[in-house]
This record gives sequence, C-alpha cells and structure tokens, in this order.
Amino acid sequence: MRLTTHTDYALRTLMYLATKGERATVNEVAQLFGISAHHVAKVVNQLSRLGYIRSIRGIGGGIELAKRASEIRLGTVIEACEGSLHLLDCIDTANVCAIESFCKLKGVLAEAERVQLDYLNSVTLDQVIPTKRQLQHLD
Repeated sequence: MRLTTHTDYALRTLMYLATKGERATVNEVAQLFGISAHHVAKVVNQLSRLGYIRSIRGIGGGIELAKRASEIRLGTVIEACEGSLHLLDCIDTANVCAIESFCKLKGVLAEAERVQLDYLNSVTLDQVIPTKRQLQHLD
C-alpha cells in the first residue's frame, strides 16, 4: 500500500493539532510542513466532515481536534481518506479476473490487507505524535 499525498497531509495535520493541544490555523500547518495551504484546507475540510477536527470561523477561530488523540485510530483515518485499501481489484469485486474461480492469491492478499489494517487500527494518534520541542525545531 502506498498512501496518497492527501492522506499524508491528513495525518500530518492531525499530528500537529494533537501536539499543539490548542487551536491552530491552516496556514500554520502548511508553513510548518512546507506544503500548500490550499491542499491543507482540502484536507481540513475532509477531516472536519469525518469528525476528526472542528473548524471554527471568525476572530479567534481556527482548527482543533474534535476527539482526543487516544481515540483516533490510524487505520480508520487512512481508510477514510484513501477509500479502498485493496491491493488488487479482485479482493472486493467479482468477475475481474479469468482465474478468479481457482486463484489462491486473492485469499493471501485479503489476509495481508486484514493484518495490515488490524495493526494500523491498534495504533492511536497519541502514540505517533512528536513532542512540542521537536516541532519547535522545525520553525
């Protein structure tokens, strides 16, 4: 599995907010990581719709975690951002391959996906966040 840039930015945004522990802005996140504020805004929009962050408008507004970092499972975030995590189309779709009726690879890959997702869901955001000191060195 290879994650899209969108998912990468989503994870970085969540990590930043969890480390900061207070409201931040899209521009702060973009500047810290040296990425486009436009892309971060798209990510923030999706994370907000998914219930991971709150977006507050107006003076003193910004973005913040809507859940505790210990409640956010990496696998769930990745799956929500990526959509399908299947290694091949045949894992969840019938009649896409001539050897489907006797293929043993499909089962192996399905199990690999299950193990990977189980592991990612065993890790929570609070387990992967940097310290505030580590983030300050990036400024």
